[in-house]
Amino acid sequence: MPRAIWKGAISFGLVHIPVSLVSATSAQGVDFDWLDKRSMDPVGYKRINKTTGKEVTKDNIVKGVAFEKGRYVVLSEEEIRSAHPKSTQTIEIIAFVASDQIPLQNIDTPYFLAPDKRGGKVYALLRETLKKTRKVALANVVLHTKQHLAALMPLDSALVLVMLRWPAEVRSLDELELGSDVTKPKLAKGELDMAKRLVEDMSADWQPDDYRDSFQEKILALVAKKAKAGKIEDVETTQGSDERKSADVIDLTELLKRSLAGKPAKKPAAKKATKAS
Repeated sequence: MPRAIWKGAISFGLVHIPVSLVSATSAQGVDFDWLDKRSMDPVGYKRINKTTGKEVTKDNIVKGVAFEKGRYVVLSEEEIRSAHPKSTQTIEIIAFVASDQIPLQNIDTPYFLAPDKRGGKVYALLRETLKKTRKVALANVVLHTKQHLAALMPLDSALVLVMLRWPAEVRSLDELELGSDVTKPKLAKGELDMAKRLVEDMSADWQPDDYRDSFQEKILALVAKKAKAGKIEDVETTQGSDERKSADVIDLTELLKRSLAGKPAKKPAAKKATKAS
């Protein structure tokens, strides 16, 4: 299984379902890095003052938000940090809605959710309940200090968490200013019949292997050809490590029993601090 990028729990009433978040997609595009052709050194992005054209050191850079044209409100790093939502390591379900009520334009990035620790049975229970009710769960989740609206939905034997764009981020169709020839078209029956036949003639089953990025394939083939011919340049780069932390979750079975019995949930016992070796 791919490496989990986040660990936490689905919060459903008194029940916490421990899960791991795994990316459902992988970037396949070609990544072009900038190199100095004279020395083959990596070329970075400089911080340039747009008025003077001179480079600005990191110490002299502050963050501002445009308030009016040409006027900015400057915010300190502390003020920005105070506005970040608190990371709870929880996918908090806030409502259940019909899947067809979520507009297509609101859908953003999908992630797979895998059950963690002892969460398999109730993970399956939530999945089957969503299938039978034909609902998806709307949830709040914080990833990397950023708050997201998300939809939790079943997919075969798994659960998928789809990040949604906030409604304020999605433009209204009214902005297209569609004319009456589009919204109330006068189409002849013969035109509709011919268009329908064309669709039927071109209909096919979804075969993922039939669709490929031809640009990427050609670039990678060219790279392989030039590499085989020995046309490779040595470039020294440094890479850092990224450590990820997971959160402890409340015992799933205990909370499920208490939820079904209508009893209040017990708070998890605090773990004794251990001295780092």
